[in-house]
Amino acid sequence: MTGKGPEENTNKTERKMIVDQAEKLRLMMRETRKAAHILAITSGKGGVGKSNVAVNLALCLMATRRNVLLIDADLGLANLDVLLNVRSRYTLAHVVEGKRRIDQVIQHGPGGVKLICGASGLTGMTELTDFQRQGLIHDLTLLEQQNDYIIIDTGAGISKNVLSFCEAAHQTLVVTTGEPTSITDAYAMIKKLVQGCSGTKISLLVNMAESRVEARKVYQRISAAAKRFLSAVVYDAGYILRDEHVIESVIQTEPLVLAYPRCQASYCFLALAGKLGRSAGAQGEQAGFFRKVVNWFF
Repeated sequence: MTGKGPEENTNKTERKMIVDQAEKLRLMMRETRKAAHILAITSGKGGVGKSNVAVNLALCLMATRRNVLLIDADLGLANLDVLLNVRSRYTLAHVVEGKRRIDQVIQHGPGGVKLICGASGLTGMTELTDFQRQGLIHDLTLLEQQNDYIIIDTGAGISKNVLSFCEAAHQTLVVTTGEPTSITDAYAMIKKLVQGCSGTKISLLVNMAESRVEARKVYQRISAAAKRFLSAVVYDAGYILRDEHVIESVIQTEPLVLAYPRCQASYCFLALAGKLGRSAGAQGEQAGFFRKVVNWFF
């Protein structure tokens, strides 16, 4: 029976020290890395193009060499996998059911964007318990240190699921159109967010706008009402012009900014990404923002 020599014991001790130092370094890097800016994209009603906004905004932010994670949090009628032409084997439903960890359901879509797909056609997912919602949001926070942006595409309406995701975000982008019913529902959503005292920064995006003038009128109408009746500030995120290429890109199952990068709606998405990038404080070189995006798409 032979014992270990002094040299072997010394080497083992040195290896352990190196491993310990490496682990401390990894922990320090995780602690010092700036957490992701979490943006929830929501709407008071369906049919306003919310998911299209989420997809194209994510790709525009990707163009600036940012790590972007796109989450389909519409837990009943998810469709980001269709818009991105991605086949989803695992979804958030598997996470809620405890069958997969949150990091195990991440997939990669066009442009390298990371995607977590939601569930579609599962009634139970639209009625999560408070415990399930809290657990899911906690799981999502585990991904903050690995990304620069986390974009959450919520369902439409003012359900508990939707409001929980918005309240967990740094910023909520409320999408509306110029239609009277859409404007009314957008204001209702803003009212619920304000009453929830979530602290999320609320911005308004006018989608499918006929013109800049129309979009400005819609924003001013909602902003003025929020200020007068809710004592709340609603920030102007801008607008996306109505563009026939949007429908064409959906039919082709290819994101607009990739299929038609030179159309007017794509330019609007570039402007939106620049505005949100500045408000997030994550763009250290704003002067070069549009140059980076244009070089990537054009």
